[in-house]
Amino acid sequence: MRLSEFQIAVDEEFGSGYGSVIVKDLVLPTLAGRTANEALADGVAPREVWLALCDATDVPESRRHGVGRREPGRRRSG
Repeated sequence: MRLSEFQIAVDEEFGSGYGSVIVKDLVLPTLAGRTANEALADGVAPREVWLALCDATDVPESRRHGVGRREPGRRRSG
């Protein structure tokens, strides 16, 4: 998972407003008590941070894998 895919996954799961709050403020015990933003800044892989965020917020397994990926051959505009 790339950082851009992580951000897409967060936005799709939590919405862009709430998602930005979660990655900034929610302390993740499995990431040594860091927030998602802190863990990413410290070099933790985006996939590891995503899964820790999912664990902490009870995201169902069915919505954890493959999220954030763009459709093949399509570029995101904006």
